[in-house]
Amino acid sequence: MAMAAVSIAFEAPETLRGACPSQSRPIDLVHLATQTMGDKTLEVEVLQMFARQARRALHDISSADSAYVVAAAHRLKGAAGAVGAFKVSAAAERLEDNASDASLRAAVAAAVIEAENFINKLCR
Repeated sequence: MAMAAVSIAFEAPETLRGACPSQSRPIDLVHLATQTMGDKTLEVEVLQMFARQARRALHDISSADSAYVVAAAHRLKGAAGAVGAFKVSAAAERLEDNASDASLRAAVAAAVIEAENFINKLCR
């Protein structure tokens, strides 16, 4: 009986959606470090390049042409996934599937701004 209590006390803690803490940030720094092989200078360069690409994508997403919006959302989804900006990637994927939805455009913009602010704090 005492053994059961001990094994329960040492079980892994439950986490929300099974995500690790790094995935709850605007940029998953563990993923980014893996992609850049831990090179901090490269991480900064990649993040700054992503921030510029994301800003351009937001401009493109404001277009009235659905095909243009889909293409911009697709590019943003890929770029975001590469650096670990998974909230941006998920929002862009939803927009890619429904380019005329204004609320999805707003969600992409909010995710990009959150990621951009996080990047700016990291790069100070």
